[in-house]
Amino acid sequence: MTKEELKQKLEEKGIPADEEVISKLEMYLSMISDTNKVMNLTAITDPEAIREKHFYDSLLLYPYVKDTAALIDVGTGAGFPGIPLKIVCPDLKVTLLDATKKKCDFIQRVIKELGLKKAEVVCGRAEELAHKGMRAEIVTGRAVSNLRMLSELCLPLCKMKGRFIAMKGPMGNEELREAENALQVLGGKLLETVKEELPSGDVRVNLIFEKYKPTPKGYPRRFAEIKKKPL
Repeated sequence: MTKEELKQKLEEKGIPADEEVISKLEMYLSMISDTNKVMNLTAITDPEAIREKHFYDSLLLYPYVKDTAALIDVGTGAGFPGIPLKIVCPDLKVTLLDATKKKCDFIQRVIKELGLKKAEVVCGRAEELAHKGMRAEIVTGRAVSNLRMLSELCLPLCKMKGRFIAMKGPMGNEELREAENALQVLGGKLLETVKEELPSGDVRVNLIFEKYKPTPKGYPRRFAEIKKKPL
């Protein structure tokens, strides 16, 4: 996907794609490419693939976050979907959460270079920060873990009546069936399943949940326990 194709696709979806947005996305792309030479930020290195499979894919969430005050991006990695969403939603408060310091340092540089306001990086684990009271109206998770585990990492960070958005690939609906018990325990209710096809043909399944009841005390558990015995 070229820069021009990305702009066209975003406009077709009603996603902001003015000169400032495209310019910042291109600056971000340049920083990813340069940094990827010295550390593993993303396995996708081709600029056209980054525009499509990272930028465009992330921005498909725009309709769900455009009128929201705050978002937590769990396991943000190189900044997806949080940074692209922040670029198109200047008033959105974004907290980019990751446990890897090198990635957090990279995202901090991105925020500074792009002049992004109301954006912060938190280097830590979701399960620990949830117990410290971190909360937001929307919590996202992309390419982090299977839905049973991801639900326990994300739903406790959601405010009541907030949204948890799990960004999944073509097996999203299968993961959803496997995660029924976890969602019930943690207080998540499916609102919408959104299937999208990227220009390359890759399938995305975004699962939108509402937190309809408080997460019980004791959750989230330590990550080792979540991994060993997912709900």
